[in-house]
Amino acid sequence: MIVARAMQVLAHGGENARDLAEQDAFDLCSAVLDGGIAELELGAALAALDMKRLAPSEISGFRRALQPRLNRLDSPERLRAVVIPSYGGARAHANLMPLLALMLARFGVPVLIHGALEAQGRVASAAVLRELGVLPCKSLAEAQSVLESTRLAFVPTGLLSPALAQLLALRARLGTAACARQIARLADPFDGRGLQLVPADDENEKAVLTAVLGVHEEHALLFVGSEGEAYVDPLQRPAIVHFRSGEPSLLFHAEAPHGSGPAGPAPDAKSTALWIQSALDGKTPLPSPMSRLLASCLYGSGLCDGLHQAMALVALRTCNQAAA
Repeated sequence: MIVARAMQVLAHGGENARDLAEQDAFDLCSAVLDGGIAELELGAALAALDMKRLAPSEISGFRRALQPRLNRLDSPERLRAVVIPSYGGARAHANLMPLLALMLARFGVPVLIHGALEAQGRVASAAVLRELGVLPCKSLAEAQSVLESTRLAFVPTGLLSPALAQLLALRARLGTAACARQIARLADPFDGRGLQLVPADDENEKAVLTAVLGVHEEHALLFVGSEGEAYVDPLQRPAIVHFRSGEPSLLFHAEAPHGSGPAGPAPDAKSTALWIQSALDGKTPLPSPMSRLLASCLYGSGLCDGLHQAMALVALRTCNQAAA
């Protein structure tokens, strides 16, 4: 009955498809994650969802269904842990999300990355992190311990939510269920006590996610990501919006690219890791857009009282005056 009711709404498909009410989206996603839908019906529902842009009501319902089905971690008391989803992987450009995570950890900000171990032909963050000596945690207890000791833990989706991992595996196998990645990006194992990084695919999706983050009173940073990953394009300066208990404030305006910028590394994991290590060692300057995102994280986590203080700290610690 749940799928039949959803299909009555989604059956038009394409531009004429109607949106599921939040409760219907919640019921559908709950049944999917609990394994209560036959594969044929599941495939039909996921295909129908893939034919339309998800509405705020649908994403809100899906997120509300996911949250109680996540395994929890304890958040450090002093600072908000930064929660970074990784479900895209890089293809055209180097994946610099690990650079952001490692920089935050060096500032003493706890960072939890959750995501896939592979990226279906792309360069997964897990592969870059492995080159840099950051291995996936094998248990939640290990993740908690690593988070407290080194400030950086990578938790595979299967540990965070086995049901979500199965849905993502179905997406990889069938080439459908893009909504699974959209759900995964909003997973919060700290249940509102962390700072979520939310990368939108484009400006239209950013507008939808703005409504979702406001309704759920999130603490988050919203911006257009790079190839689906939670970092900004090093050659762009996208707008970055900070949500504090659901209230948005614009930290940075979007700016047009200024020239070509410095050449980045090749997109393979080894080359990317070598470039990131050079940046961590202060031998390669941090791209200005990444400096802005780093400063936004320092401010949103509570390490700095104001954005200007965060920008100055980034400039001082990275020898990158472009951040100031």
